[in-house]
Amino acid sequence: MDITRLEKADRYSDAVIYNGVVYLSGAVGRESADTESQTREALAEIDRVLALAGTDKSRILSATVWLTDIADYDAMNRAWDAWVDKQNPPARATGQVPLARKKYRVEITVSAAVPAHPPAPG
Repeated sequence: MDITRLEKADRYSDAVIYNGVVYLSGAVGRESADTESQTREALAEIDRVLALAGTDKSRILSATVWLTDIADYDAMNRAWDAWVDKQNPPARATGQVPLARKKYRVEITVSAAVPAHPPAPG
């Protein structure tokens, strides 16, 4: 089976597809935004990369949400709850960890099923 890497850089790819599953790198929002806004922006980036892979949020299998401060859990969930596919919610874990930059308040990564014959991006 082939491995497909989307939006490759020297250090990482935004997504890797293998065996019918796409694995996304962590998505973040603008450093100047509050937690709820950063979450909305990260989720929009997830939507964009899932579309490049030929899938969407209804096919997300698993999500991991990292917060720099667990006190931001409710703010993150306001954005998450407005975005998540209520008919197909993924397995999800949330934890508190230091992120790569101090102004990042949230980072989200997901894995999703890719249809056997995904539509062409565009």
